[in-house]
Amino acid sequence: MTTALDSPYFRDQFCTPSMRTVFADKARISAWLRVEVALARAQADLGLIPAEAADEIARVARIEALDLAAMKADYDLSGVAIVPLVKHLGALCSPQARRWLHWGATTQDILDTGFVLQIRDALALIGADLDTTIRATAALALRHRDTVMAGRSFQQQAVPITFGYKVAVWLDELLRHRERLDALKQRVLVGQFGGAVGTLAPLDDTGLAVRAALMRILDLKDPAITWHTARDRWAELVHWLAMLGATLGKIGTEVAALMRSEVNELREPFVEGRGGSSTMPQKRNPVTSLQIIAIARRLRDLPGGQLDAMIQDHERGTGAMPLEWLVVPEAFLLLSGALAQVAPLLQGLEVDAERMRANLDTGAGLLMAEAVMTGLGPALGRADAHAIVSAAARRASAGDMTLRAALLEDARVTDHLSPQALDQLLEPANYIGSAGAMVDRVLDLARAKGLA
Repeated sequence: MTTALDSPYFRDQFCTPSMRTVFADKARISAWLRVEVALARAQADLGLIPAEAADEIARVARIEALDLAAMKADYDLSGVAIVPLVKHLGALCSPQARRWLHWGATTQDILDTGFVLQIRDALALIGADLDTTIRATAALALRHRDTVMAGRSFQQQAVPITFGYKVAVWLDELLRHRERLDALKQRVLVGQFGGAVGTLAPLDDTGLAVRAALMRILDLKDPAITWHTARDRWAELVHWLAMLGATLGKIGTEVAALMRSEVNELREPFVEGRGGSSTMPQKRNPVTSLQIIAIARRLRDLPGGQLDAMIQDHERGTGAMPLEWLVVPEAFLLLSGALAQVAPLLQGLEVDAERMRANLDTGAGLLMAEAVMTGLGPALGRADAHAIVSAAARRASAGDMTLRAALLEDARVTDHLSPQALDQLLEPANYIGSAGAMVDRVLDLARAKGLA
């Protein structure tokens, strides 16, 4: 085993095969070849190099034709990733075509633009999985729009909510991540071509035209200026990946907490043999949630590395590129693993509405104290109503009685509320406020995007 991301035993718990393919060496080197071919075609289209040279470069630039082991040996010696590519690709070309290969480019141009091509493929995978997750979350919110449960604050029962309301909060957050992704693509899917220090000097006054043509061929945005040392785009990217991971981690944390034996309101989808203990036969552990939470916590650490990569010296930085090669793929790989697990979790989540109702009735009805205070407030004023209900709650907590019984002992309550009126105030389903309406509003946002 090297790491959990490439261990055959562990890796599918933390990342997906499709994302590993995007960042595998074959995909990386293939992206470099695409850039070299596109560069030659762009220069040929502008009459800067012979069309025959561009055609030949395109014809031989196949990863199957490269000796990857020999390239690795050369890279281990040179320490510059693109030098072996140019050497071995050039060896496949005729002398006439070889002279125009990599014309006006520098290593970072090929590395950065190739990486952007990989990022585009990776974002397509993430976007599709995010849409699946949003649809699953929307369906869950709609199904449980009116399923009443205890709202909790600081680990304690507070006042009633609906489970649909809780899920709609997740949905609203996921929808914002979706909006961020659309905006992010406009800033991140930008190619790189500038030469040694970014000035395009070898191409004289044709440099900007070459860059624009290159980006048209690759279907990337043409930058206003070379961004060799301007890495804010990728910092935003990694932060977005980590933020989405944190939202998924929050969902996993909530599911795991509500699976506690003392709560038992949710259960992960039942799969024979999944979630069991090696020693305790009765256990049904939240194993999917645990993986999602672990991924979220690891993702949280990665933006700091990309922020370090933003701090660069002069026109070509020291040490930043290798740091990005570590951070960016890991962030994508980890998020792919979390998304792959959260959608099935939400789609098959077992929601125990009866247990939710039963838990509302625990605690001697104390979670309805605010509702009673609100009911008494118009007659007594908020401060007095709060004091009266607070005193009743303390008596109920100290003695073997319900909040209802403690309230009925106080003439200041019974002078203004009949037992029937008090029962109406103590009914949790009567005190969910605008929860349902807010669920509907979030669902409308999802529908407007075609995601519900």
